[in-house]
Amino acid sequence: MRFDLEHFGSISSKSAVPIASTMMTTVQNQLPCPPKFDLFGIGISRIDYHEATDLLIKAAQERRSIIVDHMPVHGLIEASSNPFLKTKINQFDIVAPDGQPVRWALNRLHQTNLSDRVYGPELMLRLCRQAEQKGIGVYLYGSRSDVLERLKHNLLHQFPALRIVGAEAPPFRPLTPEEDQATVARINQSGAGFIFLGLGCPKQEHFAFDHRENIQGVQLCVGAAFDFHAGTKKMAPQWMQRNGLEWLFRLLTEPGRLWKRYFLTNSIFLIKYFQKSLNFKNA
Repeated sequence: MRFDLEHFGSISSKSAVPIASTMMTTVQNQLPCPPKFDLFGIGISRIDYHEATDLLIKAAQERRSIIVDHMPVHGLIEASSNPFLKTKINQFDIVAPDGQPVRWALNRLHQTNLSDRVYGPELMLRLCRQAEQKGIGVYLYGSRSDVLERLKHNLLHQFPALRIVGAEAPPFRPLTPEEDQATVARINQSGAGFIFLGLGCPKQEHFAFDHRENIQGVQLCVGAAFDFHAGTKKMAPQWMQRNGLEWLFRLLTEPGRLWKRYFLTNSIFLIKYFQKSLNFKNA
């Protein structure tokens, strides 16, 4: 059965306004970013693959300090229920609709007319393809050393001329101030235009936000993309992805680790969605 919010009834958008503005927003470095729309207190960008790729390639070529997140259902619910994390996420330059249910909710509640989500693992490959052609360096930060080695191998197999200018797996503990400073120095000295963060949610979001003033380049939180592209975890089939069932595939492959996450966050997402729907209909 397809989990598709777009099958539910039409919702009035009289009170459905962007979280910041109906106009294109501009980040601190004067690059225009798409507008964000309020979904449970989190601003989600109205953006597609083409717009994201064009904007981020330009930013990476100039090594602009931009931070990008990809928002699935789990991340949305965690951010909306954590005021500290919510404050940070709402200051990201781009918060892309990573999950199909997130895109469906945007379309139904705000009439954004997005034809597809912007999936972190897919955007990572599109940016690597463009980075190879334009000579933009990429830096891989996160996961484990063995995963990074397989990831580098697979990326270079797919994009032979890609400049992977750095790759490191940080310790599974907070960095000391000295380690943090050294990490920032390595990333900046590498000349990377793209810094892909595979630290998991919400660690990668905290890292990106906390370093937005120090790291020269586009930081992208891509989560499980490292494992998917390294081949250490399987990606859901396309038909499951299209129908919003990726969560079910991952649950079946990692039930012990993920059952509680998906049971709780999916339930909360549906409750919040129907509450918001009723509010709009009664407005």
